[in-house]
Amino acid sequence: MKSWKLKRLSEVCDFVGGSQPPKSDFSLEEKEGYIRLIQIRDYKSDDNIVYIPKAKARRFCDENDIMIGRYGPPVFQILKGLRGAYNVALMKAVPDERVLSKDYAFLFLKYSEIQDYIINLSHRAAGQTGVNKDALEDYPILVPPLDEQERIVAIVGGVLSAIEQAKENVQRNLQNAKELFQSELNSIFATRGEGWIDNSIESCIKFIDYRGKTPVKTSSGIRLITAKNVKLGYLNIEPQEFIHSDNYDTWMTRGIPNYGDVVFTTEAPLANVAQIDLTEKLAFAQRIIVMQPNAEVLNQTFLKYMLLSAPIRKKILERGTGATVQGIKASLLKKIEISFPQSLEVQNQIVEKLDSLSEESKKLEGIYMRKLDSLEELKKSILQKAFSGELTATKELEYDLERS
Repeated sequence: MKSWKLKRLSEVCDFVGGSQPPKSDFSLEEKEGYIRLIQIRDYKSDDNIVYIPKAKARRFCDENDIMIGRYGPPVFQILKGLRGAYNVALMKAVPDERVLSKDYAFLFLKYSEIQDYIINLSHRAAGQTGVNKDALEDYPILVPPLDEQERIVAIVGGVLSAIEQAKENVQRNLQNAKELFQSELNSIFATRGEGWIDNSIESCIKFIDYRGKTPVKTSSGIRLITAKNVKLGYLNIEPQEFIHSDNYDTWMTRGIPNYGDVVFTTEAPLANVAQIDLTEKLAFAQRIIVMQPNAEVLNQTFLKYMLLSAPIRKKILERGTGATVQGIKASLLKKIEISFPQSLEVQNQIVEKLDSLSEESKKLEGIYMRKLDSLEELKKSILQKAFSGELTATKELEYDLERS
């Protein structure tokens, strides 16, 4: 550690902003004398490649250069792998390779501590986010000798690669767990079963429609459920909003929701569905319909699952209107035909089966999410050790990875 030197990033690395050619210079085809214009989105896909005259290009990068996404979201992405002229939304990190290697600098810039620090400072008044270049240049870095940088990069690079592979495997398992439940759900409602009947939604479900002016919000009082709280299959209490208790009766004149009622969003987003599982008194904002099925005909939870199934969602989305924000009128929603078992006992059996599958799926999701959290914490721990001079042997890191 004695040979490690504490520096500001600007002492060992330059940050060079890009340039922005006019769109009139853009070409969708590669031509002689043209060069690819690198934009942040290009690091995700090649779907929007554009070229500009090389004579008008001012800033260049190649595949090994460290590129920084200046604006978000997400802000402060650390990127590499493309060659061309880069635009104003990117800047290039150019380390002084006499003291700081590119590979070590790349790892350091992806380190969570500098990421969190710069991201938290990078909020602009206009609502966009941009990297605070002064803060980035002033950020402290412990610089080891080049041979030690090489050793750290070799050890950390291998372990981080293994971590990323493990995360990919866990994410694949997580997706499989979700798809297993959705596949069973879709199969139940894909075809009309024996003993099933057809009905329009309006024939067996009462609507409480909260379209209209947004109620006045307060810092506390009766919880207000907005379209933002309604997710696919569940209610999320965040963001938390409230109305004054004195305004509840005048706002909720169209009907009072009950525990177990089904909640449906009519736009922004369209067709998110959840079931009320909160026992407290609730108020509902515009763009939400509370559905109260006839209890003698249709089970509430069966209705929720039906509306979450792909076949019914397809019917609803096909009737949606709007060029930018898709929505559906209550009058059109009411006319949609649905099929369900005439027997409530059969409905209850289907609900029990889907509840059991849903619970098992959630357990697996919980296990996989904890595994992902563990791998992310291990990654942070390894990088913290690497940049503070505490990095140990590869075998110890591999043991940590196995335990995670």
